[in-house]
Amino acid sequence: MTDRKRSAEMDGFARRSFLALIAAATLGAAARPAVAAEPMIKVHKDPNCGCCSGWVQHLRDAGFTVQVVDASDLPNVRRRLGVPADLAACHTAEVDGYILEGHVPASAVRRLLTERPKAVGLAVPGMPVGSPGMEGGHPQPYAVVQFGPAGRTTFMRFVGKEVIG
Repeated sequence: MTDRKRSAEMDGFARRSFLALIAAATLGAAARPAVAAEPMIKVHKDPNCGCCSGWVQHLRDAGFTVQVVDASDLPNVRRRLGVPADLAACHTAEVDGYILEGHVPASAVRRLLTERPKAVGLAVPGMPVGSPGMEGGHPQPYAVVQFGPAGRTTFMRFVGKEVIG
């Protein structure tokens, strides 16, 4: 075999090997599951609560993946998760190490997950008219409260789903 012919065969072998490696890498990447853009939100709620279901739908409409857990003893869930009694609302959620209590708008959840403050979580005490899941009537202004070891602060303010501060 001539040196020229051997060189041509080696070039062909190298080219095929390179293409095989590219194909394998591409298939391997395609086989890996996609990384979720945002963590799943686990919602503990009364199975008969319509406003809780409305809040869950609000989160899903905003692109979150939500797991619903019907809970008959929400006060124990809140106690276990560290929600102060005076911040209690009608449902409690867990997301990426944080607690969400009540009708917290999706935009506040997204900001919480982006900024990652040192806090236990966020709460919307009570059930303000116009908050996600409580639509209808004349929307009331309300605060989303950040709570944790350092105390409480107003995280965001809303009227309905609209941010006002």
